[in-house]
Amino acid sequence: MKVLVCDPISQTGIDFLKEQDGLEVIVLDRRHSEAELLPIVGGVSAMAVRSETKITKTVLEAAPGMKIVGRAGVGVDNIDIEAATQNGVIVMNTPGGNTIATCELTFSMMMALARNIPQAHGSMITGEWNRKAFKGVELYGKTLGVLGMGRIGGEVARRAVAFGMRVLAFDPYITPSRAKALQVELSSLDDIYAAADFITVHMPLTDETRGMLSKETFAKMKPSVRLLNCARGGIVSEADLIEALQAGQIGGAALDVYETEPLAADSPLRQCPNLILTPHLGASTA
Repeated sequence: MKVLVCDPISQTGIDFLKEQDGLEVIVLDRRHSEAELLPIVGGVSAMAVRSETKITKTVLEAAPGMKIVGRAGVGVDNIDIEAATQNGVIVMNTPGGNTIATCELTFSMMMALARNIPQAHGSMITGEWNRKAFKGVELYGKTLGVLGMGRIGGEVARRAVAFGMRVLAFDPYITPSRAKALQVELSSLDDIYAAADFITVHMPLTDETRGMLSKETFAKMKPSVRLLNCARGGIVSEADLIEALQAGQIGGAALDVYETEPLAADSPLRQCPNLILTPHLGASTA
């Protein structure tokens, strides 16, 4: 049985697969496009992917012996679930695998936004000493809006409460008892947009969430709001975010995920003011 590992995963995981009787493990040394995958998936029974490799209908149809696609992570928007179902392919993910890692990255980004840490560091390494230019804000007493109260959103909320923040949460699936246990206030999106000093996104990318944070929603937010997305690219409209940041319509943003990954070297996001960028590091811990 051939197992194709398409994206970088822990060597411990690769070693575990190789130790299993009856498995031939093939590890790709880089991300492959759809066209590059087609000639090599024909005899494959299982695939392991992260977020970069796209498992399309075409790829699945080129692998008639495929039984399972394992997603090392949470989101499965890079896998054509409908095509997998039609071809009898099981798709599995690891819902709790990156919960703490992504939560901690989100909180790190929030603190970096609040205190202008990347900008201050950039200034220091050029020889400057400019304290007045990087006046920040405290998290204590501020209002955090959490969009999506699943595992990661819940952990972010716990830490925010510990920092003395008021937490407003939007999630149509959370129960009042769960919200009470997390010490968060269930709110509508519009109420969060109007009240939040920070807004963090922890939703899957679906037809309903694609582009949900756009010029229309930015117009409802405080001009000082700071926005974070460590969930999925595409939930925040990048074009509208760029426009809002350049116009000073919102106070700042931090992104770990993008509409297209890797982020293009000439992406205008790289030149935006008050914007922190990381290369999809949410699950990247040892």
